[in-house]
Amino acid sequence: MTTTPQDFVPALQRNAKHAFAPLQREFNRFFDELGDGFNALTETHFAPSMDVAETKAGLKVTLEVPGLTRDQIQITAEDEVLTVSGEKSETREKTEGAMRLTERSFGRFSRSIYLPRSADGSKIDATMKNGVLTIAIPKRAGVEAKTIEIQSQ
Repeated sequence: MTTTPQDFVPALQRNAKHAFAPLQREFNRFFDELGDGFNALTETHFAPSMDVAETKAGLKVTLEVPGLTRDQIQITAEDEVLTVSGEKSETREKTEGAMRLTERSFGRFSRSIYLPRSADGSKIDATMKNGVLTIAIPKRAGVEAKTIEIQSQ
């Protein structure tokens, strides 16, 4: 009786599945544990999203800070750097059973941007409404952008 390639393939597949089963179990365990560790990391990391727009009057910086009060946020302007920092405290409710999904982030944060020389750091204004922090940074009086003409050679 001769063995054809078609007869050989099913036996090879069974042997390969058997040989790699322990390795597959280890991969599954590794990724299950990695998932648990990833959730723990995301719970301690919080960085609010930020937009910076240049207007005719100066710069407008907006940050999404839902769940924070103005007392939890500090704004500093030093050496042409604007820094917004603070801390979002974790407030967990006691629930029965284990958490199945956690997407809310908590912890300390700090976001900084360089201010252009035209910015007037002494007149920065900040307001907060509906979880959005808006920082207005006016331009210094008399500062205008120069248009430079390119010369041909």
